[in-house]
Amino acid sequence: LISCAATHQRKITKKVVAHQTSENEHFLDKEKTILTDEDFKHFSGLEFYPIDLKYRVKAKFVRTPNEIPFLMPTTTERLPEYVKYGEAHFSVDGNELELALYQSTAHYDEAGYEDYLFLPFTDLTSGDGSYGGGRFLDARIPRGTTIILDFNKAYNPYCAYNHKYSCPIPPKENDLLVRIEAGVKAFKAH
Repeated sequence: LISCAATHQRKITKKVVAHQTSENEHFLDKEKTILTDEDFKHFSGLEFYPIDLKYRVKAKFVRTPNEIPFLMPTTTERLPEYVKYGEAHFSVDGNELELALYQSTAHYDEAGYEDYLFLPFTDLTSGDGSYGGGRFLDARIPRGTTIILDFNKAYNPYCAYNHKYSCPIPPKENDLLVRIEAGVKAFKAH
């Protein structure tokens, strides 16, 4: 039983490493990068918190039907429309936490995004280790009443790297009063 758990943890860690490698490949690709030309010249890779599986949580998923769509503020005048789709209830280090998951009301043109959920959040590392404007997680609509949230895959909005981008500002209800020392750290421009 112990070896099964260890094997499972190694598989999860390997997936996170693959995710981080993929993120860096995207940033290092001159054709795809969102970095400014100046930052691209000096970029050698994103900095991540050490992978910690305590930040991969199995959350209770609660669907919140009949929510009213709203315009999510961004770092520019753009106001994309979202609707709260559900809530994730979980604990980290004995702290009971809750995050709202949102779905865009705009139909995705890209196949495979029909069940996409957006989870913008801030935590006590925001501005103290991670990007001050918060970070994002992606999720898929779960089939049951649980959802896995892996904060080791938390990423910065594009505006953390380049002021030309418009990024959603995490709603106050997604402000976690704990440190989530997982995922990507703050970007240091050159």
